[in-house]
Order: sequence, then structure tokens, then C-alpha cells
Amino acid sequence: MAAINCPTPASLSAYIRQQEINSRRRQALLPSPETILRYGAIVGSVIQCHASMARTMDQARHHISELEQTGGSVASGTVILADTLIRSKGRFARTWHAPAGGLWGCLILADTFLPRARTILPLTLGIACCEAVRALGADQACVRWVNDVLFGGQKLAGFLVESFRNPHHGEDFHLLGFGININNNCFPDILENSAISLSRILGGPVNLHDFTLSFLAKMAWNIGLLAYAEQQELERGSDCNEESHLLIEQWKKLSDTVGRRVVYGYDIQQKPLYEARVIGIRPDGALVMQLADGHEIIEHSGELQYL
Repeated sequence: MAAINCPTPASLSAYIRQQEINSRRRQALLPSPETILRYGAIVGSVIQCHASMARTMDQARHHISELEQTGGSVASGTVILADTLIRSKGRFARTWHAPAGGLWGCLILADTFLPRARTILPLTLGIACCEAVRALGADQACVRWVNDVLFGGQKLAGFLVESFRNPHHGEDFHLLGFGININNNCFPDILENSAISLSRILGGPVNLHDFTLSFLAKMAWNIGLLAYAEQQELERGSDCNEESHLLIEQWKKLSDTVGRRVVYGYDIQQKPLYEARVIGIRPDGALVMQLADGHEIIEHSGELQYL
């Protein structure tokens, strides 16, 4: 059975020219959108579409290894999509419900980033998704640190970033997994009160093909911003770690995490560690929290539950 939702690199490129560039121009951002999107043009350079598979991140590892075994190399920016996933997982091997109607996939990026960019990279997924759903009218969608997208307290999208070193040549990659509930409206009982789909929010079906193009175009923009900021840092030859980052500023506009009381943990479901109030986010994407006794804690990874 052929994949249903199957955009092509050509259709993505056309969408970026027709929609994304014009949208960014209206925001009056500097430098020009064309400059930023040239840096992010690798996203969607190759798009694989599958009707069904176990996990797209497993497929990404297999794809990288298989190509290198035969003397080839993976195109950074390759996107792997599947209509359904039969063994999808989130953090700590948690099952992710991934039937037909959602956007399930993985983006492969060669690890060419400087250390600061690597810590900001996970934020790009939540930003891109939140921008895409808000563009359709879901204005109350927000990003919860690091990159979960919620609507009315229910989870609309989740993301997972993993590193992978190819065993043959030792090349490093970032695997950016994404799961976004679009037209999949039936959830298992355990998720019924905690998950939501975009079609439920909007009150009708969403064009999955067009949403996929929008999400990937916004990923291209965010990856472009990341690369552009790195280039500026290298050209200036200075340490920019304490300067505000364009992506951090955009995350702040889309997130409701700062100011919230939260439970924090590396595995929030099994081992919550402490309660605190979020008081800020650092230029490197780390979260700053304050305990009840006034002590401040900085966390670079983990997950939150709002109180």
C-alpha cells in the first residue's frame, strides 16, 4: 500500500517560495528570509514516504548504516514519514499512539553544529509545530519546555531528539523525531483526557499534506536561523553564549512555561524530582527554576508537568 501523505522536495521548495518567504517578510525580520532559508534549505532535500513501519527513528538509523555500508552517504536534511507506526515510542520507551491521520516522522541532520547550537536544536521542533498550528487558527497552542506542544493542557505534539554515530565511519547525526496529532481523533482510554488532535481543536479535518509542508518549511526556517546564528558567531570571533538567541526569543513568544509552577524530573512519570517555579530560560536553552526556599536550579534537559 502506498503512503497517503507524501510531499516531495519540489513541493516543499515551492511552498517555501510561495508561503514561507512572504510570511516572514511581513514579520520584518532581519536578515532577509531568503538568506535564512538558504541556510535551512537542506531540510526536506530527500523525503521518504512509507505506508507503515515500526519506528521512523529506527528506519533513520538503518538508512544511514545501509548507505555507508555500500559506500554512499546520507543527505543531511533527509525526512522519513510514515502514515502509521506500529511500535512508536517517546521518551523512556513510552508508547506513542500513531494511527493513520497524524504526522509521524524523523528528520536526519548531520552533526555539524557548534556546542551551543546542539542544546538549542530540540527547541526548533516545538517552535515549528506551534507556528504551524497557530497559522491554522489554533492560537492557544503553546510550547512546554523543552518542546511539547499543548492546547488547553492536552498534548497535541511530542518530539524526541537522539544522537546516532554510524559504526562504519564514526559520523555523528541528530535524529529529530516528531509525532503530531492531526486528524487522528480516537485515542486509547489512557490518553483520552491528556491528548488532543488539531482537527478536534479546529472542528473539522485538516489537509495533512499541506500541514506537513508547513511544518517542514518552518523547520527549514528554524534550522536556517540556527546555522545563520552560528555563522555570525564565527565571523565575529567572539563568545556569544550570553547573548540572546533568535530562536530563544521565538520560543519565549510561543511558550507559557516561564512563570508556571511545575514538577521537574528526567522521567516525570516514574521519578519526579522536585517542585519549583520557572523563572526564566537561558541563552543556551537551559531552564532556570526557583525552589520554595529561594534556591535557583538550572536544568539543561528533562521534562516538566504543570501544576
